[in-house]
Amino acid sequence: MDIRTDLALEAHELCREAGETTQLQGVRARETRRRGVTTTVVEVLDDRGARALGKPVGTYVTLEFSRAQLRKPRDFATAAAALGRALAALLPGHGPVLVAGLGNMAVTPDALGPKALEHLVVTRHLGRGFPQLRPVSAIAPGVLGTTGLESAEVLRAVIERAAPKYVVAVDALAARRVERICTTVQLTDTGITPGAGVGNRRAGLSRETLGVPVIAVGAPTVADAGTLLRDTLTAYSVNGVCAKSLCASGLVVSPRDIDAQVALMARFLGWGLSLGLHRRLTPEDVAGLVG
Repeated sequence: MDIRTDLALEAHELCREAGETTQLQGVRARETRRRGVTTTVVEVLDDRGARALGKPVGTYVTLEFSRAQLRKPRDFATAAAALGRALAALLPGHGPVLVAGLGNMAVTPDALGPKALEHLVVTRHLGRGFPQLRPVSAIAPGVLGTTGLESAEVLRAVIERAAPKYVVAVDALAARRVERICTTVQLTDTGITPGAGVGNRRAGLSRETLGVPVIAVGAPTVADAGTLLRDTLTAYSVNGVCAKSLCASGLVVSPRDIDAQVALMARFLGWGLSLGLHRRLTPEDVAGLVG
């Protein structure tokens, strides 16, 4: 039975649970913990690793924290700074950047990308008056069902006009474990395929499709219902036939307070992206600029 997850961390866990060796060929993983934030870096080094994890060759950085941390101002700022450092490690410190908030504002679990832009420090319009700030522009391209345009088509047109050196694509993801919903952020330098987590794959966003490097940043807002049921049945040594049926149905679930969780995670992503893009800013600066 296929296990649906967008997280390289979970794909790595699944390989180990399936009896693979601790050190997968073509994959390198390491974990660190600092000030309450666990950071796991999974590097897919070659085609062997890509086949094992089902992920393209590249670097995947996952940050995990508790929901309680995001509700405490000091811990929120600390975790946002960790996200900023993780983004800075994947992105050169100069050159204009376009941030794309992917998703559908009318669907709460899918609205994470557009909502994150509300908390982003956008600076391209300021010109050269603030040399300490990187030129950053932002756009929410919408979804095919409401615009009639693929996100990739919209972004190619914007890139032609705005000429960014890099694109940071922000999107909602799907996780295997419900406890990772809105408590985990993944960054990767491989780009992203919008809608892949819920089985609605659209045109991919990558250097090949957009002409510039794409850093993808996402957080899980849903989990696959069949996967959750399978894990529960396995824990009690029960046959997972009904879980297979749920997986085939494509049903995904989210918490009942997903609106509040998405709002909090969107603010967190906006802060973290701002700190990673504008490296001279402090969390206090971001609070003053975007609230």
